[in-house]
Amino acid sequence: MEVETGNMMHAVVLAIALAALGVASVPARAQEFNLVIRNHKFEPEEIRVPAGKRVSIYVSNEDATPEEFDSAALKVEKIIPGKSKGLVRIGPLDPGRYEFMGEFHADTAKGVVVAE
Repeated sequence: MEVETGNMMHAVVLAIALAALGVASVPARAQEFNLVIRNHKFEPEEIRVPAGKRVSIYVSNEDATPEEFDSAALKVEKIIPGKSKGLVRIGPLDPGRYEFMGEFHADTAKGVVVAE
């Protein structure tokens, strides 16, 4: 019985060590969201993200002209050339609403990030 107990204890210790190594070697990834610029508007106009987490927003500009993802609240300015894609990283955010706009078409390109 002592041999079985010893082997089981080694297996448990090994499992714990392997789990710890796996967790330590994998960096935390930001949650990802997609946003499209079409006809000088953001789609969707509202993105709900988890509060307290880093977030990656992939912006696909389907228009022929450039647009700027601009937000004083999010402290971000990113020009997305026409017919191309860009990445905007934000957060971690406190719970709340954070407005953004397209600087080049501010009358139509508007949106909000809601952190909850």
